[in-house]
Amino acid sequence: MSRPDTLWLRKLGRQPYEPVWRAMQSYTDVRNADSADELWFLEHDAVFTQGQAGKAEHILMPGSIPVVQVDRGGQVTYHGPGQLVGYVLVDLRRLGVGIRELVTAIENSIVAVLARLNIDAHPRPDAPGVYVENGAKIAQLGLRVRRGSTFHGLSLNIDMDLSVFDRINPCGHRGLEVTDIRHQNEAELRSQNELTMMLSEELAKRLGYSHCRDVSEHILPVTGNS
Repeated sequence: MSRPDTLWLRKLGRQPYEPVWRAMQSYTDVRNADSADELWFLEHDAVFTQGQAGKAEHILMPGSIPVVQVDRGGQVTYHGPGQLVGYVLVDLRRLGVGIRELVTAIENSIVAVLARLNIDAHPRPDAPGVYVENGAKIAQLGLRVRRGSTFHGLSLNIDMDLSVFDRINPCGHRGLEVTDIRHQNEAELRSQNELTMMLSEELAKRLGYSHCRDVSEHILPVTGNS
């Protein structure tokens, strides 16, 4: 099983949550030793997703926003307009890395991108994700491993209606403050496309890929072989 040198990038635009989730599951279930490792970047319609260990008590008042029970780790989080979501579909065994190494690579990639925007941020050893200096969370992380490969991934808050997070205990933490790039440094606000390219480059570098190849716009793969 040879280690791939290219990480494939799909920019999927604005998408409802469930079809993309099902596509991630399908890609993971049918992929084989020749299937590409991929990053899917997109923005979702408003949705709360509840992880496998999620407790109903952390969903306070969802209102008209749907709640979807999903198969990633962690508790409840929110996806919606103004947030960049990145799904990481890689074969860990072929890469020769463990899940902890992947989590560290994702978190450090986000920290590096934020540093380029003059935002000081850091991961926490006790809670996945990325946090700014006052402790507010600016990026969320939740993964699933199946058949040695990963799906789900990260979300980075760019320019959001942050009041939506008051409807939940974000990631199961009561009273956790959530922030976004605009509230940290509006002068350095970048487009979702720019942030996609920056994050893709950082993550590819940290995972040892030689190239990050943009393979499509707004198209989900139809099989596990790209």
